[in-house]
Amino acid sequence: MDTDVLIAGAGPTGLTVANELRLAGAAAVVVDKLPRGSDLSKAGGVQSRTQEAFDQRGLLEPLLATGEHPAGLAHFGGIHLPLTRDRHRFPWRSIPQVVVERFLEEHLAGQGIHVRRDHELTGLEQDTDGVTASFADGTAIRARYLVAADGGRSTVRSLLRAGFPGQAGTSTVIAADLRLGGAEQTMIHRWNDEGDWAHLFPLGTDPQGRPLLRLAMGGPGRARPRDVPITEDEIRDGLRAVFGLEVQLLELRYARRITNAARQAAQYRHGRVFLAGDAAHVHLPLGAQGMNTGIQDALNLGWKLGAAVRGHAADGLLDSYHAERHPVGAAVLRNVQAQSLLMDWEGTRAPEVTATRELFTALAQLPQVQYQLDDMLSGMGIRYALPGVEGQPLAGLPAPDLDLDLDPGPARVNELLRSGRGLLLDPAGVFAKVAGLWSGRVDRVVGGTEPMLVRPDGYVGWAGGADSTGDGLEAAFGRWFGEPR
Repeated sequence: MDTDVLIAGAGPTGLTVANELRLAGAAAVVVDKLPRGSDLSKAGGVQSRTQEAFDQRGLLEPLLATGEHPAGLAHFGGIHLPLTRDRHRFPWRSIPQVVVERFLEEHLAGQGIHVRRDHELTGLEQDTDGVTASFADGTAIRARYLVAADGGRSTVRSLLRAGFPGQAGTSTVIAADLRLGGAEQTMIHRWNDEGDWAHLFPLGTDPQGRPLLRLAMGGPGRARPRDVPITEDEIRDGLRAVFGLEVQLLELRYARRITNAARQAAQYRHGRVFLAGDAAHVHLPLGAQGMNTGIQDALNLGWKLGAAVRGHAADGLLDSYHAERHPVGAAVLRNVQAQSLLMDWEGTRAPEVTATRELFTALAQLPQVQYQLDDMLSGMGIRYALPGVEGQPLAGLPAPDLDLDLDPGPARVNELLRSGRGLLLDPAGVFAKVAGLWSGRVDRVVGGTEPMLVRPDGYVGWAGGADSTGDGLEAAFGRWFGEPR
């Protein structure tokens, strides 16, 4: 073996997998076919759950220190959700994907993991022991496992001939990063009577401190093939159709055409190869859910692969990646398709679309509706259907970031997860014996209000009440952390 895990793709998903493997003590090689990192902003923000996960690895504070990243307002199909602004410890922030990529790549380089660029993967073979990937330059890499994080047009997925069912793109719209004069630095979604529309939201500032905006724009007769170049005149014409003379194009940073295709891999695992991020699911870029879902895929998969490499993964642990993440990806595709309908993506101005949006806008004024949508969009409402913990209110949910009064000093749950190991909260101090059997993989602290076993990815794998005797705890240890030492 040349390495434990080969990761194809150096976007946020692949880089996050590499960091998780590093924490787990597994070797990883990251390859990418591009000669250098992309300059395109792509996704525009980092959701609450992803920020919480970065905090659990000690990465959030240095990421926020990379520039001005203002907190934003959640929306669903362009409908504001103002009541959700302060619901979570970490609000949605405008951090473009290019910033996340550069930050993660630099972080890994500081740990001795450097992306191997100009590595175009052309062949793939696997057997009972590992995977062999061949490249255009004639070289090959042998690994125990391979993670395909190589985007929506994944070469690995094609080589596997993996099913990628869903909806083909029926139209294109423009996505662009730009500076505008006269535009408010807030989220705006607007149509004209002919169905032309524009969606704006802030991206923070450029190196000179000037505010940047992301624009999505479309309408009847504005769809073009994806490879047709976008001109400044085309941008100006679309802006004029929606805003008149209210705004002026000052600078066009980049623009591309995107489609409303929505597809999801039928299986995320193919023997020793795993699909993650856009290689596993593609959809319209609404709410940066593609990047955030991909990072969450990586967090779910990384520690499980690490356990398999180290030889203590329980039977079924690697299969739980598909079981837990495929339903999440499917739910994201559904909410994106619902949002595209509410936004009238194709600019039909059909009466039934307008009526649906008016009704939904009225319903979205209800606090409970806003909270439900926010939980879905932010990732904070994700709940994995875990075996053996039915009826436990916290099991399968992200662990609450409790403030714990410990000896020698206070700490938060997120801080205790930075080792990449599991965590057992033992308020009454009664589970030392069982926890000791997994002491090399799980940290135990006497603190909290009720006992819970937290997996390395920050999700609760078992939870007992305040008076729990530990029923099911040992089985949960074995399920997530393998055989005791």
